[in-house]
Amino acid sequence: MKKSFLSSSLRLIASSVLPGVLLFSALSSVADEASVKKALEAAYPKIKVDSVTKTSYAGLYEIFMGGQIIYTDEKFSFLIAEGRLVDPKTKKDITGERLDELTKIDFNSLPLDQAIKVVKGNGARKLVVFSDVDCPFCKRLEQNELTKINDVTIYTFLYPIEQLHPDAANKSRSIWCASNRVKAWQEWIFNNKLPTSTAKCEVPLEKVGELAHKIGVNSTPTMFFENGKRMLGAQPADEIEKSLQTAKK
Repeated sequence: MKKSFLSSSLRLIASSVLPGVLLFSALSSVADEASVKKALEAAYPKIKVDSVTKTSYAGLYEIFMGGQIIYTDEKFSFLIAEGRLVDPKTKKDITGERLDELTKIDFNSLPLDQAIKVVKGNGARKLVVFSDVDCPFCKRLEQNELTKINDVTIYTFLYPIEQLHPDAANKSRSIWCASNRVKAWQEWIFNNKLPTSTAKCEVPLEKVGELAHKIGVNSTPTMFFENGKRMLGAQPADEIEKSLQTAKK
């Protein structure tokens, strides 16, 4: 299940003001990226700012934090949260493209041995999915979208979000420790059936949780492609297919 799209950092900023353009009294003029970062951190010391980059659009500065992008000017006289920067000539979503780049991961560094491996067709392409067993969007992705995609190896990391689904961790353990975990996973996804008996085994839930935190996974389903780019939610099969093809180029 998806958590709130707005990150905790942005919620902290937006909690006492109206959404959209957030106005502040002008601070002393700041003229470079380091100064903008320093001004933001001074105003919001609880927020971790990952990067500040000056854009080529009207003197705006891009601030990347909490997996999201917000904008300000050199004087830090306002913040734009939850907004999208679009190039009117090319119609490109500049914010979206930048998020794709800023949230990329090193796909080859993922510990795929901690995931359930399902090979479809020749399995030539690779797709990683972080999934909560009790997340309805995750089941929708598996049942309605991934069934339409072939020639891919899908690695599913079991990532129970216990504050939303208290029994998800127990179900994940049952599936992981089954004698045939691929079959157990598919039985759960398509028939809502858990293994009737499973042996005790070492389950990497804690390690997967640490990995998710490290690479900024805070909702399910979250997918990663071989080029390191991510996709959130139960997206249509044709969009997933396009991203799979792009990742192989």
